[in-house]
This record gives sequence, C-alpha cells and structure tokens, in this order.
Amino acid sequence: MLQFLKYVLATIVGLLLFMVLGFIILAGIAAASTDDTVKIEEKSVLELKLNEPILERSPRSPFAELGLSDVLGETGIGLDEIKASIRKAKTDDNIKGILLNLEFMQVGMASLEEIRNELVDFKKSKKFVVAYSEVATEKAYYLSSVADRIYLNPSGTLELNGLSSEVMFFKGTLEKLDIQPYIFKVGEYKSAVEPFILDKMSEPSRAQTTSFLNSLNDFMLQNLAKARNKSFAEVKNISDSMLVHNAQDALKYGLVTHLGYYDEAMDYMKTKTGTQKKEELNVVNLGKYRKVADVNKKSGSSKNKIAIIYASGEIVGGKGDENTIGGEGMSEAIRKARLDKNVKAVVLRINSPGGSSLASDVIWREVMLTKKVKPVIASMSDVAASGGYYIAMACDTIVAHPNTITGSIGVFGMLFNAENFLKNKLGVTVDRVKTGKFSDVPSVTREMTEYEKMHIQREVERIYADFTTKAAKSRNMSVEALRKVASGRVWSGTEAKQRGLIDVFGGLDDAVAIAAKKAGLKKDEYRLRSYPEQKSFLTNFFDDAEAQVRTYSLQKELGTMLPYYQQYQQLERMQGVQARLPYDIAIQ
Repeated sequence: MLQFLKYVLATIVGLLLFMVLGFIILAGIAAASTDDTVKIEEKSVLELKLNEPILERSPRSPFAELGLSDVLGETGIGLDEIKASIRKAKTDDNIKGILLNLEFMQVGMASLEEIRNELVDFKKSKKFVVAYSEVATEKAYYLSSVADRIYLNPSGTLELNGLSSEVMFFKGTLEKLDIQPYIFKVGEYKSAVEPFILDKMSEPSRAQTTSFLNSLNDFMLQNLAKARNKSFAEVKNISDSMLVHNAQDALKYGLVTHLGYYDEAMDYMKTKTGTQKKEELNVVNLGKYRKVADVNKKSGSSKNKIAIIYASGEIVGGKGDENTIGGEGMSEAIRKARLDKNVKAVVLRINSPGGSSLASDVIWREVMLTKKVKPVIASMSDVAASGGYYIAMACDTIVAHPNTITGSIGVFGMLFNAENFLKNKLGVTVDRVKTGKFSDVPSVTREMTEYEKMHIQREVERIYADFTTKAAKSRNMSVEALRKVASGRVWSGTEAKQRGLIDVFGGLDDAVAIAAKKAGLKKDEYRLRSYPEQKSFLTNFFDDAEAQVRTYSLQKELGTMLPYYQQYQQLERMQGVQARLPYDIAIQ
C-alpha cells in the first residue's frame, strides 16, 4: 500500500510539473505573439546589467523579457542586441542616459571592445553614462571606464592587476594510467598537444602567450588611461604593482569618481533626468528595451541585401549546431548567400578557435567560390585562429580588433595507445583478425609501428603545406614569408596586422561598411540578412532539452571543474587532423 501511494504521489508531482512547464511555454508563446513594440516613459534610463554570457546573436527565446531564461536553460544575450539597443537609445528622446550595472562579465575581449565603442559613440549625444559596481572585475571596469561617473560600493573591490592565462597538463595522469600519447604536428608554436606530453609550457609556447597577453593588456591600459585622463605609465604602474586593494584605493588613484551605494547613483540620475527625489526613477532593462520600435531603423524595403554569416564555435564535420560550425552547414549558408541575386556582398563573422582541418577546407572552398561573384569580408570577433583563420584568409578583406586572438596557422593530430591501461589497470586484453597489414589503423588498443607514425606525420605535413600555401596566396606573400609568421603561433590583432595577417582594425559594423562600399551600395540602399537562420525557441527547447538538463546537472556536480570536463569532451570529439588553437584561452 505504501509503495502504491508513493507511485500515486510521484505521478501527481510529475503532472503538476508538466502543467507548470506547459503554462510557462504557453505564456512565453503568447508574449512572443503579442505586439512586439512597447512604449518608454519620459525621463527614463536604460540599465545594462550584462551578467549573462554575451554571444554573437541572442537566442530566439520568448522568455527573455519574462526573466525565465535561466529556469529554462536558455542563457545568453546577443552582442547584436546590446549594440542595437545602445544605438537606439542614443536618438530616443525618452532615454536620458545609460546605467552600467556591472560585475562578473562573461565576454571576450573583442566583443567587449565593440560594446565599449558603442558607448563612446552614445556619449556624443550629450546624454550621461553612469556606472555602478560592487565587485568591478577587470572586464567590468574596462567597460565602466567610459562612464561620466563611476560609482564603486564603499565596501566593494576593483580588479586591475593585469591579464593571465593558465594551462593544465595531463602528462602525469597519462603515465599513471599507462596511456601512451602519439603526437603529430607541424610548427614549434603549435602547442595544443603539449598538455599531454609535457608538465609545463615549452619555451615557444610561453613566449607566444607572453607576447599576445602583453599586447592585449597594453591595448586595454592605453584605453583606460585615455578614458580616465591619465598617462599610460601611471595606469600600468597601478596595474603591475597591484596598488588597488579596496574601494578607497580605487578612489585614491582616480580609477573611480565616487564611492557610493546603488541608491546614491540612482539619486544622481534623478537630478540628471529631472525626476523628483521622492519619485521612482524610470529604469528600463535591456529585455524590455529591445522591443521598443526604432524610428531610425531602415524600413527594409530595399531588395539589396548584405549577408552576415555567423560562424561561431568549434569547427566540426557535418551540419553543426548553434554552438559549433559544421563544415556542411556553414557551406550551405555561404552557398545560399552566393546564389541569392539580391545578396550583393557577404560578411563572414568569425568567432572560432578552429577545429577540423577538413571541415575548415570545405568552408574555405565555398568562400573562394563566393568571392568570384561578390565581395566577401571577414569580421573577426574574439577569436579567429587556426581553422578560424583558415576560413577567413580567402576573404577580400580581413577586419579584426587589436585585441582579437588570431593566427595559429598550424595543424596537429593526436592518438592514444591504451593497451597497457586496459591490460594492467582493468585486466582487459584485445585480440584481432584483419585482412591486411594496416586494416586496424588507427587503433587505440595496440602500439603503433614506426611506419604507421611516419605515414600520419607525412599527412599532417601535407595539410600544413596546403594551409600555408593557400594563406600565402590569399595574403599576397611568399610561402617563405608566410611561414615565418605561421608555425602555429598565436597573435593578437595588433601583432597580426603588423605581420600582414589582417587588413583593417574594426568591428562588425566596419566590415559591413567595407562590404557595402565594395558592392557599390550607399547606406540607405541595402538591408542586412543573417545566416544561418536561427532555430525557433520551441525547436531548440525540445531538441536540446536533454543536453540542457545534462549541462545543468554537471554544473551542479562539477562546479568550477566543469570547463576541464568540457575540454575533455572537446578532445573526445576531435576527428582527423586538427587546425585549432593550442588550448582554450580564457583571459582572466
């Protein structure tokens, strides 16, 4: 009887949860199907609280403005949406200023730069920008530095101590497990394989990481110095010496303008907007403001289009998904833009550390075919390295930020021999029957012969030769000159431009402007069209429900170790020779 009651109770709970979820979905659909426009009251302030991961494009979800994104596993906000809202607020008479309420920002350096540049442009309207933080991390402070007033909580902290990058090594782990790695690579800087054969960075790897980190850091400090009316040397000394330990230090060294609480920042903005002190300030969040009609937006009546093709994530074979660049799927998107007679130019927006060299080459071919009939411009975001550079190099013009991470022109392959692990640790042995001497190549259950290793190494070298030859031709360089800046070395955008690997500094908007000019289109003679088409929310929700639940569970179980588990999964997905960054670079 007790067991029966348990089943009944479980069924009731399940039905209730299903009903609640169904209600939420229906409410979201209803919200999405109603009039998309909302009205903003006079004397309002747009609040940017950018605490979600910042993606290239916002996920298509009707729940963003309902505040239910986290509940349903749909997290992230689009860089496109942030920039469009700031631009819209600039000419919106009802918006008197912007409040930056920032702490821990999950954003790449180049994306951060695009938001910052948009805020600098917003200030030309003579409207105010106020920043408030309780914990101002390096990225949050960099964005806040453009504000007219910077409030830091009196008990808060401000981080300004430089950038760092850490690499975890697994050589000792593999030795303990009796697993033997086989490494095949070209390029002394192609250090993606180092974590499996070394216990610390090689000198070439350390040299390249030191170089591009210093380049990124110097660029950031130069902009900070300009924003806060200080010399570069002064700001660099504050950072290198870690002179800021608390809020009082931040005020002492002029990094913030005021120590104050959130309500004090609100009171100041009331005076700026003409709001009575006893009245509530009209604060509009980004989720709501994105639905406000933009009176300055083009009507979209022109038949002429510029296609923006978003290539975000690891490059893999097949169709790919919202988080990866599939060789087949991306090629289809480029082909679709090429065959559309109304598309007059293409902008390939790349945010990728690379991946499969084969898939990269498949995409490269589609870019080459497209540039024969219409201009193709590459817009590099946070990262466009190795395979990411491969698909960019065929474009007519490459646009990147000084703090974009790019280069890494090199390839590698990696296999493992788990024979001793299976035998000595698990008591498992393997026997085989084969029709030919090499029928079981590659195998993870036996040692490779010298001939087999030579065969794979030659293939890696062939792919590298093909990569560098194509890159040299695209960049109008000799192969010898190109290989001097290749060898798998990672560069900042600043370093890459000095070495002829990119053409112009700028963001996505600059790339679109270049594409329009090459296509002979004036500003009011085209509209933008994004590819690949994003899946609807419901399609994503039901397709990814299992993955979302699994990710949520892993986050709870693994906590801060989740990124390392994801790196392992990434390694497991690798097929064939890879053209990708040496490791996942997370700028801290």
